Amino acid sequence: MLLLSFSVIFIGFLFILPLFRRFKLGWLDGATFILLLVSFGALLAWHKDIRHDKKWFANYCSGNAFVIGTLDEPLVEKSRSLKANVVVKYILCNGEKLNVNGKIILYLKKDSSLPALDYGSTIIFYKPLQEIKSAGNPGGFDYKRYNLFQQVTHQVYLKTGEFKVIGKIRGGDIKGLLYSFRKKLLNIFRNNIKGDKELGLSEALLIGYKDDLDKSLVQSYSNTGVVHIIAISGMHLALIYWLLNLLLKPISKSRKWRWLKPIIAVIVLWLFSLLTGASASVLRAAVMFSFIVVADSLSRKTSVYNTLAASAFCLLCYNPYWLWDVGFQLSYAAVLSIVIFMQPIYNLLYFKNKLLDSIWKLNAVTLAAQILTTPLSIYHFHQFPVYFFLTNLVAVPLSSVIVLGEILLCSVSFIPSVALLTGRVLTWLIRLMNDYVGLIESLPASLWDSMEISSMQAILLFLAISGISLWLLQKLKAGLIIGLIVLLLFFAARSFSFIAAQQQQKIVVYNVPQRTAIDFIRGRNYVFYGDPELEADDFARNFHLKPARVANRTSPTSSTNEVFICNRVINFREKRILLVDSAFSLQNGGSKFDIDLLIISKNPKLYVAKLQKVFNIKEIVFDGSVPFWKLTYWKRDCDSLHIPYHDVSEKGAFVMNIN
Repeated sequence: MLLLSFSVIFIGFLFILPLFRRFKLGWLDGATFILLLVSFGALLAWHKDIRHDKKWFANYCSGNAFVIGTLDEPLVEKSRSLKANVVVKYILCNGEKLNVNGKIILYLKKDSSLPALDYGSTIIFYKPLQEIKSAGNPGGFDYKRYNLFQQVTHQVYLKTGEFKVIGKIRGGDIKGLLYSFRKKLLNIFRNNIKGDKELGLSEALLIGYKDDLDKSLVQSYSNTGVVHIIAISGMHLALIYWLLNLLLKPISKSRKWRWLKPIIAVIVLWLFSLLTGASASVLRAAVMFSFIVVADSLSRKTSVYNTLAASAFCLLCYNPYWLWDVGFQLSYAAVLSIVIFMQPIYNLLYFKNKLLDSIWKLNAVTLAAQILTTPLSIYHFHQFPVYFFLTNLVAVPLSSVIVLGEILLCSVSFIPSVALLTGRVLTWLIRLMNDYVGLIESLPASLWDSMEISSMQAILLFLAISGISLWLLQKLKAGLIIGLIVLLLFFAARSFSFIAAQQQQKIVVYNVPQRTAIDFIRGRNYVFYGDPELEADDFARNFHLKPARVANRTSPTSSTNEVFICNRVINFREKRILLVDSAFSLQNGGSKFDIDLLIISKNPKLYVAKLQKVFNIKEIVFDGSVPFWKLTYWKRDCDSLHIPYHDVSEKGAFVMNIN
């Protein structure tokens, strides 16, 4: 707030200076304006944080109080439960009804006797709310921060009988109408498109509904560089805008009704954006197209750079936390990259044949988009699809045809025979696209995986691209020199990170619910000890274990010299680890054995006090497979015996660095 006030006052002071003095102090004027924007953004971010809201529900009797909340979305079916976001409206505490703000995640146990719940249903329950926590595994997804950016801070798990439905929103609620319309569209798809994979992809392509998407299919699209067609973005709005222009062409020719065209176009674009979930990428496109539509109606030419900047500014004023949204970053990087590089790349080759020219133009767009998105993709996803241009060559135009076909399906859904025929054609097209993506994925060396760069290295890559681009596009030799120097710094930073990884020695006890997972790391190799089914499950391994292994630059080793396991004792780099996952007899032979680390897993019958009589225990770690009710007793014993302990389910993964 202080910086913001100072910036405003200083800019006001500069404005009253004579013109020639302002010209001399132009650099100071620019620096102050940047400081103004940064401080304004920081103030917005602070204000958007629900924890700074005086009416945040966690400030009022969050442990022992009745909670009244309204479902903010329809229930989504998970493997073991039903899930929805709930807006907390009131807290009943000590006989007083308090008006509060905030959101929670509601999990309901699947039960045939569960009362009917939908968007707008108001429920009341009396159960303590649990703070949302991240798994805390190295390099892993920060689930707590992700939810906090959406003003969701707590969660609760309820069974039938632990809550009561006390009301439901009725009438012309726009969000409710959109959910109702989306439900009708989903029914149309489910009645006419066959195959689980095909159905899930069709729902995601048109309306952004991803709950039915096959996880392995999404991974295939990600590995081949076309996952962007699943996420609703500018490509989808461009198709809608093109279709609107086609349908509204008669209106645009009429002087009397011409003014209706931009109004209808903007309304339809925004309704579609809201229908698809209003993600950062689709809102970016909606704002941009709104500017384009308005400028076109006023016969004004717009600068795409100004439009990009204006849309980003508007969106970040609404929600500054979108700056950390991966979709937001990739969306703007892709559009900016296409604007800068598409035409120069397209001009490299010339084809007289219109079909070949169209194919080359599509490839030029794909190559251009990849330039500025590559550093972000490697930073966030640690991989690079080698044959992305081959996949995009077929998948992008084919997905556009499918989206238009889905719009046609919705339009003819009232004619069952025509809808069924259209659905069969769409099913075949989606299956064709899935098969093609799978074929590209199966090619040798189709994916460079486990690539790790730091945020600083990503910035260096952007600077190098900027410098070399200035040299190529503007013929500035200084750009080449700067680009090469920055590239040298990038490779130097990479070399130091590899040297540091080669010298590392550590033990990582992961936080995996109901599973034991331990990595013993020496240099760039690791030995895994834990539940074999965790390593065999691709999704669980990639979600819980792979990010840490990528961050540590490690790969598995078959060498048995790294870790020596004898009965329950593990010897690793002069450290002795005792792993207890079942009951065993203790024999005190007089002298105690030194144990550097005791790892307790599963549900063994043991007493810490008895273990302490046999072993000198320096530290205890409770992994994610330990039942919660037993943790209370064991932690109490550790406190009484003054033994340090680490609960991974509470504090995240345990990492022991061995010097």
